[in-house]
Amino acid sequence: MAKGADIDTLVVGAGVVGLAIARALAARGHETVVVEAARGIGQGVSSRNSEVVHGGLYYPAGSLRARLCVEGREKLYAFCRSHGVPHAQPGKIIVAANEAQRAQALGIRERARLNGVDLALLSREDMQAMEPEIEGVMGLHSPLTGIVDSHALMLALQGEAERHGAAFAFGAPALAGRARPEGVEMSCGGGAPFTLLARRVVLAAGLSSPRLARMIEGLPQANVPRASFAKGSYFALARPSPFSRLVYPAPEPGGLGVHITLDLAGRARFGPDVEWLDVTDERDIDYTVDPRRAEAFYDAVRRYWPGLRDGELTPDYAGVRPKISARGEPQRDFVIHGPQDHGVAGLVCLYGIESPGLTSSLAIGDYVAGMASR
Repeated sequence: MAKGADIDTLVVGAGVVGLAIARALAARGHETVVVEAARGIGQGVSSRNSEVVHGGLYYPAGSLRARLCVEGREKLYAFCRSHGVPHAQPGKIIVAANEAQRAQALGIRERARLNGVDLALLSREDMQAMEPEIEGVMGLHSPLTGIVDSHALMLALQGEAERHGAAFAFGAPALAGRARPEGVEMSCGGGAPFTLLARRVVLAAGLSSPRLARMIEGLPQANVPRASFAKGSYFALARPSPFSRLVYPAPEPGGLGVHITLDLAGRARFGPDVEWLDVTDERDIDYTVDPRRAEAFYDAVRRYWPGLRDGELTPDYAGVRPKISARGEPQRDFVIHGPQDHGVAGLVCLYGIESPGLTSSLAIGDYVAGMASR
């Protein structure tokens, strides 16, 4: 430990990414403390997603998203098997609903190939043999796509981190920070406010990362990306699912389109859509699902599943993507900044860790732990 530091490593955020980072650091022998504003693990982005284990199909070759998704997928499946985390691998079908989407689907297949992921090309007849109610001109089959119980995963990660000596402080929001020669000093609030000087600090706070980064004295503000928030609502199917696989349309700007996912009980849900929010502070976000959004869901889903009947969609829940690109801008890669990027010794900041953040979490943990060990 650096002279004068209270602890070796402080991780800010106990979502799935923060937990994976804490586990990886503690397993490498780093004294690790995790602070979390909420009263428990995974109360933010990690509890408001599709729980999908992504194959690594959509992301530019060589990007952090592509590399960490493909690596993370394999690590996640292995971790789930070894730790008894409920999961399944039903695979998914990507549907080109019309001729205009055929080229887009073929582009996805090529991008997946560059990422080392093979997708089977499906004719209309092939798709309907697998999922009889799907309509489209062609499709792609991803057998690597799965689903996971995200809360069970986070509990297992927390348990692993604690087994290696990590400590957790809940109800302890980060309030301010300051770069010092010995490390980074962080002040945290809650019932018993405290200040810790850590040799290194990892900011993995999801939606809150840009706001918290701007509160760290000594961190160049030009280095902190501007946060944008894209809300995604989900609707559940009010009858048993006719599908045994996940079904995705061609992607849309800001997201992957309104798709059909399954939970581990076989229940089907639809979403998320994309609703850009005007709020500038993530603490002001309203997560209520507006029932009126169902109208657009019916239209989107019926393009590839015409069998959806009126009245069958019920509001379920909503999440928000922690974006660092605004509406109309190209989607940015994951951003993981270390001292070589911003000049603050001992500080690692994670921004824009949206989908496939859950899938990538274990790989992100190892990536950040590797940065901390250098």
